[in-house]
Amino acid sequence: MQDSQIIRTEYSDVMKKSYIDYAMSVIIARALPDVRDGLKPVQRRTLYDMHELGIRYDRPYRKCARIVGDTMGKYHPHGDSSIYEALVVMAQEFKKGMILVDGHGNFGSIEGDGAAAMRYTEARLAKVTQEAYLADLDKDIVDFVPNFDETEKEPEVLPVRLPNLLVNGAEGIAVGMATSIPTHNLGEVIDAVKAYMKNDDISTKQLMRYIKGPDFPTGGIVVNKDDLLDIYENGAGKIKIRGKVEVEEMKGGKSRLVITEIPYTMIGAGIGKFLNDVCALVESKKTSDIVDISNQSSKEGIRIVIELKRGADIENLTNMLYKKTRLEDTFGVNMLAVANGRPETMGLKKIIEHHVDFQFEMATRKYQNLLNKEKDKKEIQEGLIKACDVIDLIIEILRGSQSVKDAKACLVSGVTDNIKFKTKISKKMASMLRFTERQATAILEMRLYKLIGLEIEALMKEHDETLAKIARYEEILNNYDSMAQVIIEDLDRLKAEFARKRRTVVENAQEAVYEEKKVEEQEVVFLMDRFGYAKTVDSNTYGRNKEAADAENKYIISCMNTGKLCVFTNTGKMHQVKVLDLPYGKFRDKGIPIDNVSNYDSTQEEIVYLCDSEQMRYARLFFATKQGMVKKVDGNEFQVAKRTIGATKLQADDMVVTVGVICEDQSVVLRTKDGYFLKFSAEEVAEKKKGAIGVRGMKLRKDDEVKEAYLLEEGAEVKVMVGEREVSLGRLKMGKRDGNGTKVRG
Repeated sequence: MQDSQIIRTEYSDVMKKSYIDYAMSVIIARALPDVRDGLKPVQRRTLYDMHELGIRYDRPYRKCARIVGDTMGKYHPHGDSSIYEALVVMAQEFKKGMILVDGHGNFGSIEGDGAAAMRYTEARLAKVTQEAYLADLDKDIVDFVPNFDETEKEPEVLPVRLPNLLVNGAEGIAVGMATSIPTHNLGEVIDAVKAYMKNDDISTKQLMRYIKGPDFPTGGIVVNKDDLLDIYENGAGKIKIRGKVEVEEMKGGKSRLVITEIPYTMIGAGIGKFLNDVCALVESKKTSDIVDISNQSSKEGIRIVIELKRGADIENLTNMLYKKTRLEDTFGVNMLAVANGRPETMGLKKIIEHHVDFQFEMATRKYQNLLNKEKDKKEIQEGLIKACDVIDLIIEILRGSQSVKDAKACLVSGVTDNIKFKTKISKKMASMLRFTERQATAILEMRLYKLIGLEIEALMKEHDETLAKIARYEEILNNYDSMAQVIIEDLDRLKAEFARKRRTVVENAQEAVYEEKKVEEQEVVFLMDRFGYAKTVDSNTYGRNKEAADAENKYIISCMNTGKLCVFTNTGKMHQVKVLDLPYGKFRDKGIPIDNVSNYDSTQEEIVYLCDSEQMRYARLFFATKQGMVKKVDGNEFQVAKRTIGATKLQADDMVVTVGVICEDQSVVLRTKDGYFLKFSAEEVAEKKKGAIGVRGMKLRKDDEVKEAYLLEEGAEVKVMVGEREVSLGRLKMGKRDGNGTKVRG
């Protein structure tokens, strides 16, 4: 039996090591792009698999399901959804500065519609991907590594000739870090790379003469141009982007705003949210200039139309849209990528430096391989030329040989022992032959038609071309400027074929400032029915419909339209509602659920008290809970800016049953589930802070709990039903707080 060894170690050390291993796996192998090719592993593997499958730009499309399945089975064993999502993004021109995959079918839309299932869509490589990302893979210019099960080989990095990390940007969330790199203009980035190659001491500021700033596929306007230098210097910062707004004049002196470009961050659900935000501005009466809004976007581009009233203040309204909606948004930049096997935040110059180093490394390997091939050709050509000069002797050797081995030995080493010659002179000349192994093999495989005069001339011409290539490749390998010129020529060719005009405008714009229209302060009446639908109406409207309003609504409160309402719930919370957030209108309007304008959740909480915030300022609030705890709190403690706060502290399994305004000359009556009543003076209720539990108001028997609490004015007649009996609370005997109470039978 084999001896086993138990290694004792701290559990925390094992967890620490395991977590670090996991984190590095996510960082290096999944979430972050490599600075050399600007691709994440899933993108690299998908493109390489398409290349292996032969799905070129000039060949028919293939089903995405086939691509995804092949990629998952060979290179990326992390689930089909991640592979397909990566494939879809590489085909969406509104997300990438330059698409890498040519998609056929429904690949989603800028408005957030998802792509069709992979069994319906088809794809093939884009032309730029074939020519600038996957070319020369056969020339051993990048290292290949084993795949996950060591049955295949995959490139460690693709031989990308363009600075893809800048052109297409990147987004990814790793463990403890994230990358967010904006897209840039291909032509500008190539010009910056060329400038760096000509002068590697160039500064970031000088590079920005070529790269003006980000160039998003959705266009838009970058408005903080002065901040870009610091962002590109440090590799992190915030870019402010706005949508492009145009004004169109209509008949009758009316105008409309047309949004033709959106911020890059608004892609997807952001467009629908923008439409909702504009509607909310109208509903909350932040503006009265907007008549209608419609999304008329199509395949031709974005077109969101906002119809305006005659005489609308267009500049003020535009600034409001920038300030109150995502028409102006922030793109957080963090240029984090894997460099030399480690995650690193890099500035613009550093990224270009890594790219150029990678280009020189690839060019060196490429031309060294080409040089070796040409030298091999030169060796064989020289052997064939030499053989043509002594072809009669070679034929005599072949005819006199008993085997190929003997003939080859003679050609390489001059061994003539086993060969019959016609003359001694021939034998002597044969013993002087010294062809190389490759030359001898080529001579033995040479066909007779190669001895035709024209063929010999072609061989001589081919030899001259080979010598010229060798000289050219040696010049490139031994001279920095020559290699740089080759790389620059390649970049110029790619720029001429694939570059496009800049879409995003980069400028310094003024801060969006708008004058908020002041709401005319007036007294309104808040109405909320038993279903939680709330609204406000004019005081006169309420007066005319008082009887119906009192009958139909659970809460009726007079308040100012600029104020707030406080909603106290059985969970001990207080939610604030701005009166302006509630619909104001006709008496018969339905209103909206109060959940919609506050943090109150009708499925989890129950309202026990609702009041005007301003009226509560000069009052004291009384709290009573199910477990019999009572207290009073100064109303000023609830004058807060937060939408939700804890109104009182509760013990386990306790809840608030009553909240109300309390006065010193009142009496408190606590009523329990089992029919016990306790009446005591309000003066006995201790004043506490809102964060306190309070004091015991009543001793409860086992399984009993407080059902209701009443605040009685002196001399007021309040009657409640106990079973079938009507009980007058004012006639109850006055007791002391923390008493047992009296059983009242129905």
